[in-house]
Amino acid sequence: MPERILVAVAWPYANGSLHVGSVAGAYLPADIFARYHRLKGNDVAMVSGSDAHGTPVTITAEQRGVSPEQVAAEYQAEFLDNWDRLGIKFDLFTTTHTKNHADTAQDMFLKLYENGFMYKDTRSQPYCETDNRFLPDRYVEGTCPHCGDTGARGDQCDACGRPLDPEDLIDMVCRTCGQSPIIRDTEHFFLKLSAFEDKLLEWMRAQDHFKPNVKNFTISYLEGGLHDRAMSRDLEWGIPVPIEGYEDKRIYVWFEAVIGYLSATKEWSQNIGQPDRWKEFWQQPCRAYYFQGKDNIPFHTVIWPAMLMGYEGLNLPHNVSANEYVNLGGQKVSTSRNWAVWIPDYLERYDPDPLRYTLAANMPETSDSDFTWLDFVRRNNNELVATYGNLVNRVLSMVQRNFEGRVPVPGNLDSADQDLLDQARVHFENTATELEACRFRPALQSAMSLGQAANRYLDAQAPWKAVREDVQDAATTLWVSLSVINCLKTMFAPYLPFSSASLHTMLGLPGSVEEEGWAWTPDAVKFGTALPKPEPLFTKLDESVIEEETARLGK
Repeated sequence: MPERILVAVAWPYANGSLHVGSVAGAYLPADIFARYHRLKGNDVAMVSGSDAHGTPVTITAEQRGVSPEQVAAEYQAEFLDNWDRLGIKFDLFTTTHTKNHADTAQDMFLKLYENGFMYKDTRSQPYCETDNRFLPDRYVEGTCPHCGDTGARGDQCDACGRPLDPEDLIDMVCRTCGQSPIIRDTEHFFLKLSAFEDKLLEWMRAQDHFKPNVKNFTISYLEGGLHDRAMSRDLEWGIPVPIEGYEDKRIYVWFEAVIGYLSATKEWSQNIGQPDRWKEFWQQPCRAYYFQGKDNIPFHTVIWPAMLMGYEGLNLPHNVSANEYVNLGGQKVSTSRNWAVWIPDYLERYDPDPLRYTLAANMPETSDSDFTWLDFVRRNNNELVATYGNLVNRVLSMVQRNFEGRVPVPGNLDSADQDLLDQARVHFENTATELEACRFRPALQSAMSLGQAANRYLDAQAPWKAVREDVQDAATTLWVSLSVINCLKTMFAPYLPFSSASLHTMLGLPGSVEEEGWAWTPDAVKFGTALPKPEPLFTKLDESVIEEETARLGK
């Protein structure tokens, strides 16, 4: 029976381009996971959108002398183009700047207020006398009180992952003018996180399927004690607080951004003409998977579950699959220093599948990983071109030359033939098991291992020789090889959607990879089927790419 799967993906701030680290951290693993479950025939909704209301958007707008709305709209269009060209297939990628999202966020704010989990209180907040305004979140910088990192922001320390309030910072300064702010009192609305501490601990301790880094970090965080947090801000840009007399205040961006998973599902339901469909993913049995980087763990394992518990009647996360960081050439990615590989730049020069493959092969699932152009070119040339692509080209070319371009009829299978088909079954099952558990690197390794085994089989059987002496033997070898290539096509489909679609056509199969689904039998490639002339699946890259692209970094 099909399962219902919600794939909820991190919302990027709409103030800058995406880079390979952000794609590997959240968007690629989510897409691989969603594609796999769609192939299985499960009921999947993959949703996200651009975060249009964060202070990073207003800071960028001020620096450029334009409105925040203009900045958000510009990057929303860019993100949609990136997803299309990179093969990241959302059911809906929306934005927080919609009436639907505002209504959903205000409804949750009011419900928590009515249920006694949101209350008014006065807090001390930085105020810049130079700029004449209160300074929320990223408008202040300073030293983290927990780990001592000097680059902490007023909402979070990236070094240790802890959420912060601006007044927590040591030696804080105004980000726009560099002056030390004074502290003034201002009234805000607080989420009573302390009321959920025990309930959250009980829930998290039972989540044995969570990654150890996610579960252990969250339990440690909760055991340290939860403090109530202000969920409103003194800003002009964002969603107004829906309480009379406080309309000039805005809902805290991290409060409303996580509500985006719910609002996006509602919007998707409206778009497909089934306005109540969202309830199947939020109020009925459903496994909800959240994909993000490790810096966002507490927002999705503490704050969002607390909000859901307080609202009542909505599903808690089934899993929070948070990845570690992707470094670049041994250094931490720095957007300010242009030490990043930007997705729009990449897509102007190279195909999407090789990047998807390289990032998946190095996915930072349990520890930080490193992207280098040397590794990118090596994996493209040695693994995609020489191992997988060469296997496909050799087999299809021999069928064209020796069997009039038609799938040959095999004879009796010997032990070598049967052994490879048995290996295919095992690797197919192993890949599925790993994908189910959100272990994307070992799943990919299983697929490539089968490709290597198929190459060894082909070299040992040498059908290019057998065709001159025993045509039936050559026919059997090529049929077995075609069957295993078809298996590889399906195993690689969540990772390499573009080349998998091309290979499906070259194998003479009807319909599409998606229509065929997550299934494989040796006889799926039918005897006598006419095959089109094969084309290379991948393009070999000149090693000069390494030096050229490395030279672009930091410029």
